[in-house]
Amino acid sequence: MTQSAPTHSQIRSIEDLRGPAGKLEAVLNTGRPDAPYAAIVCHPHPKGGGTLHNKVVYHTMKAFSSFGLPVVRFNFRGVGLSEGEFDNGHGEQNDVRATLSWMEHNLKRPILFAGFSFGSHVGLRACCGDVRVKGLIGLGLPVRAEGRNYTYGFLPLCLRPKLFISGDHDEFGPREQVEKILEKAPEPKQLFWVEGADHFFQGTPSSPGSKLTVMQGHMRSWLQEEFGLIEAR
Repeated sequence: MTQSAPTHSQIRSIEDLRGPAGKLEAVLNTGRPDAPYAAIVCHPHPKGGGTLHNKVVYHTMKAFSSFGLPVVRFNFRGVGLSEGEFDNGHGEQNDVRATLSWMEHNLKRPILFAGFSFGSHVGLRACCGDVRVKGLIGLGLPVRAEGRNYTYGFLPLCLRPKLFISGDHDEFGPREQVEKILEKAPEPKQLFWVEGADHFFQGTPSSPGSKLTVMQGHMRSWLQEEFGLIEAR
């Protein structure tokens, strides 16, 4: 088991992260000096206002940070201060790969991936089969959103441990369709449905209130079980 140690995580801007389209705006939550892993979190669709400051992305970062892991969040090309233009999820995969390379060079730890919605699709495509990535988390896995279709023919390449969390009222990832898609993913894998939650892990009329802490709870339990992590105190 990985032993915990007191941590005073700080946040700082990353000034030297560049992708094929130019500089990428990014921040690092520093974590513990002895952290066994580093984590990357990818944000939802830019055309829907997705950025590294998205609520789900932020709460995902906090779940990783609770174990003292350093966490990188970045804006895809054309978002915020990131250079370049939106590329419909194609060039964005290279943004993920550039961030993984920055982490490999600067943080020198095996990497855990998490992405929300568009960020889960793009990030899974980029990270599946990458030897640097030891675990993958897909949050709010989209199937169809705002006229966009998402396909998952790459999932058989995802051999590392995988966790998928969605709301049981996710309007962009209906339960039956998501479960059918995830049949293609090899073990080990886990899928959790958050009751009374929509795509953004917010409540429904019959179950009001944010469900983000429930999402975090599933993440923390999985990280403890799969990777032996202990929450920092």
